[in-house]
Amino acid sequence: MTQYQLTAPGQLRHRVTLPASKSISNRALIIHALSGGQVIPENLSDCDDTEVIIRALREKPHDIDIKAAGTAMRFMTALLSVKEGKEHLLTGTERMKHRPIEVLVDALRVLGADITYAGEEGYPPLLIRGRALEGGLLEVSGNISSQYISALLMIGPTLKKGLTLRLTGNIISRPYIDLTLWMMREFGADAEWSDFETIVVNPVPYQGRPYHIENDWSAASYWYEMMALSKNEEDEIQLEGLMDGSKQGDSSVRYIFSLLGIKSTFATTQPGVPTTVTLRHSGRCVPRLEYDFKNAPDLAQTFVVCCALMGVPFHFRGLSTLKIKETDRIEALKKEMRKLGYVIHDANNSELLWNGERCEPNMDAGIDTYEDHRMALAFAPAALRMEGLRINNPQVVTKSYPHYWEDLREAQFIVHNL
Repeated sequence: MTQYQLTAPGQLRHRVTLPASKSISNRALIIHALSGGQVIPENLSDCDDTEVIIRALREKPHDIDIKAAGTAMRFMTALLSVKEGKEHLLTGTERMKHRPIEVLVDALRVLGADITYAGEEGYPPLLIRGRALEGGLLEVSGNISSQYISALLMIGPTLKKGLTLRLTGNIISRPYIDLTLWMMREFGADAEWSDFETIVVNPVPYQGRPYHIENDWSAASYWYEMMALSKNEEDEIQLEGLMDGSKQGDSSVRYIFSLLGIKSTFATTQPGVPTTVTLRHSGRCVPRLEYDFKNAPDLAQTFVVCCALMGVPFHFRGLSTLKIKETDRIEALKKEMRKLGYVIHDANNSELLWNGERCEPNMDAGIDTYEDHRMALAFAPAALRMEGLRINNPQVVTKSYPHYWEDLREAQFIVHNL
């Protein structure tokens, strides 16, 4: 087992170029493949999740191993379903073979897709035989992962009758759905919300075009966390390549961190233009943070670690999807936070709470990462408050932020390989 021990610098004054957005890269690649375009999108993410899609689209093997990439599994399932005359076996890691995909498969089968489970019913691997699909009206629950919904939407323009997608019940992660619709329109699709719960995608083909990927607001969240945990009021971090008004759901991080005393200043607010965002302390922090993360669940780990170490009690809701991520993130957070001396409670399989309860810390074994990149990414900034912090299996960050440890070293963190 690889283990890193982290020592934080005495001062944070750093300029970092963030990785390209994984969310936008993965959507752009699927839409590019459906458009038949010749120009590959620019500034693609170099993370594992994007690399597996690039490799699958380039090499087109019969057996496609997407490893631990949940987004790739969902997006490729829909894409391969409409690739006429092609047959593929879509598989992944052992953990992936226990991540449910039945909701998406059932929806695609309603549209006419030919998909067979090659292992356990309801889970990958999948044998997919591509064919032309009719499309039409489809009704799915709104509280499923937005990646299922995005996968269905992106193939909408290729369906003979288009797609009318009606979402029932509580709709979670709406910003990620809006991101998908925005990108579809960028490539010429006719796709809009027709009312609060219905999306209509007309059978208007995609148009291939040059496309530049903006940098990643999810990656920015860890640098915001570092600023919040730093105690030096003169500290300053500059983040390169972000956009004001970004469609990325995790761009909400700037607003949430403003409640924890971090001010964001944009060098330019010109629409569609990447810019530099400067982070500084504002000196104002809420005494308690309550927030519903249903629109940005991937930020939850960052705020659980950050708030506890800042001594800010919290009650976070909207976390139902955390139990089916790379690991059960609710249980993982509770267990690993105890190592730092914080007792986190959960409720209703969708909430996390901390009211200031502490326990005896035990950091000797290190923070386990559970093959989950966000466990390593979110816990590493804790080194600013926890001397000698250790991260187990730190290489998991390659799933979304391959150069994270190098970026930390450049910011004067000591990253020691034990």
